Amino acid sequence: MFGWRRPGARRITGITTAVLTLAGALSLAAPAGAATGDRQGAGPEAAVAERLAERGRAEAEAASAHDATRVNVTRDAGGWAFGTAVLATEPGSQRMPRGWLFLAERRGGTWRVALEGEERFAELSRRSPLVEPREKPLFAGLDGRQDEQGSRDGTPKGGGPGGDEAVVYGAGDYRTGMALPTTVGANTVMTSGPHGWSGSAAPWSSLDFAGGDEVVRAARQGTAYTMCRGWIRVVHDRGYATDYYHLWNNISTDGGWVNTGAFLGYTGTDVTCGGAAYGRHVHFGLIQNGSYIPVAGHNLGKWVIHNGSAAYQGSAMHGSRRVGAGGTLYNYGALGLNQAVIDANGGGQVNKRTGPGTGYAVTGSAADGATVTVSCSASGTSHTGRYGTTSLWNRLSDGTWISDAYVWSGVNGPISGWC
Repeated sequence: MFGWRRPGARRITGITTAVLTLAGALSLAAPAGAATGDRQGAGPEAAVAERLAERGRAEAEAASAHDATRVNVTRDAGGWAFGTAVLATEPGSQRMPRGWLFLAERRGGTWRVALEGEERFAELSRRSPLVEPREKPLFAGLDGRQDEQGSRDGTPKGGGPGGDEAVVYGAGDYRTGMALPTTVGANTVMTSGPHGWSGSAAPWSSLDFAGGDEVVRAARQGTAYTMCRGWIRVVHDRGYATDYYHLWNNISTDGGWVNTGAFLGYTGTDVTCGGAAYGRHVHFGLIQNGSYIPVAGHNLGKWVIHNGSAAYQGSAMHGSRRVGAGGTLYNYGALGLNQAVIDANGGGQVNKRTGPGTGYAVTGSAADGATVTVSCSASGTSHTGRYGTTSLWNRLSDGTWISDAYVWSGVNGPISGWC
């Protein structure tokens, strides 16, 4: 945030935009129990503004009567509308703008609106001719629900890393498949550690990056959307999305596919939709199911993010090496969902064995910070590492075994099934 402080559907030509203050939008809100946009003849912009105002009202502590609802209809055909809905704050405000993708369907003269992260959004996306095939599987994950028994891919539920927020998102699966939002093979400065999208308030979803070649890149592949000038959102798989704000010369896109590492823009100080930037940087935010979530415990590439004692502090760890806020991170690239990083818990290396336990022969070693690929897992002798005690052992792709106590995989359990 503050950087140095610390194809069947027709796409319309241009973008239809509605801008209202939050107070004005609230005056349009439907009566309790009425469908969103339940006014004959109302266009999608007014209906979306109503829904956005409801969302703002639900966040009353953070909302202001001076906030503006900016509704951009980027696709419109056959009684359907799609676009972005933003609660913009004033430039220089300590509060950042909030925004969502929306879908709207007109039935019987009434627009039914859903915002990203709502169950109806996923339902509408399955039927809407405006949603492209590459978007449909990604939008299906944006229904706002969490599986209480396991993650979406069946990984057993586990807890968060010790010493960080013990909030469980994604059913204990902290893998992102992402890289740092910078150029692979180059350095960047994490100018601010975990903090809220709008400052110190929880959840601490955000990080600030600056320096290096000043290029901001997609942390993972997905579909990209311009929320407003200076602000790009990329929707990924597994319910995740990432925000990139304060950009200069950012791309203009409405669902364009981007690969991991794709150019999004340059670090900057743009506050077109509000908020503050006290030095050139990218304000990066982690989202799951339409809401900002704690970034601590998740990985960005081969770095694991940890909270500090206060907002903007914290650190990132690569193996046993910890770099605090204000330090330089090297972009090693993305960590695969079946990969792990060796964390020797202060040691220089970890023994690899011929079987799942210390009773098996040593057959080499893995250096702290090394990346390994896990084929399957089994129970063996118990060991204690940075994140606790476990009897889980991982069989690596080279046929050797290593204790799960000495790797970071993002899951408190097998990541590639049982052997």
